[in-house]
Amino acid sequence: MIESHKKKRSRNNVYQFKITLLDIDPPIWRRIQVPEAYSFWDLHVAIQNAMGWLDCHLHTFKFIDVKSGQHTEIGIPDDLGEFGEVESHSGLEVEIVQYFQTVGGICFYEYDFGDGWAHEILLEEILPIDNKQKYPACLAGERTCPPENCGGVPGYYNLLEIMSDPGCDQYQEKLEWMGDVFHPENFSPETIRFENPQQHWALSR
Repeated sequence: MIESHKKKRSRNNVYQFKITLLDIDPPIWRRIQVPEAYSFWDLHVAIQNAMGWLDCHLHTFKFIDVKSGQHTEIGIPDDLGEFGEVESHSGLEVEIVQYFQTVGGICFYEYDFGDGWAHEILLEEILPIDNKQKYPACLAGERTCPPENCGGVPGYYNLLEIMSDPGCDQYQEKLEWMGDVFHPENFSPETIRFENPQQHWALSR
């Protein structure tokens, strides 16, 4: 599945991904474009920024080879280990082009192994770089990302129910915990600010 580092590839393209948070209805999703020279660490930072996560938990990208059944996980060195048949790699060392080689390619991205936020990452298009556009870029999306540490999908739905009823006994407690009123339908791609992945790595360590 991994292509050789020695194989020459163009670096004049951008990869357009659709990121969808699974098991949530209506869907929470983002459409982003990133340089094809990105590593999986770089892509991780872009996903965190676009979705609205705070990168305060572990993560992994998961690939399944449909022919061999081989499972591969790509994360960061402190996250990784050998788990049976799972092949593990550092996202700092693996470029996205090594696994995303054709339009329609899919992987799964898990963030926060406690809350278990699972995302589908779909490669929608491979496009020429637009020299007038700054990358990464967020093109579109819908709905606000769930708050960190809200308890995964069940906790998120419970939070929505509580916040929909100001008369609920837990309403004020949740409001104080979040620091503000939660607006689940709000999202504007113009508000997204992307961090420098290398600087983010240095700060996160």
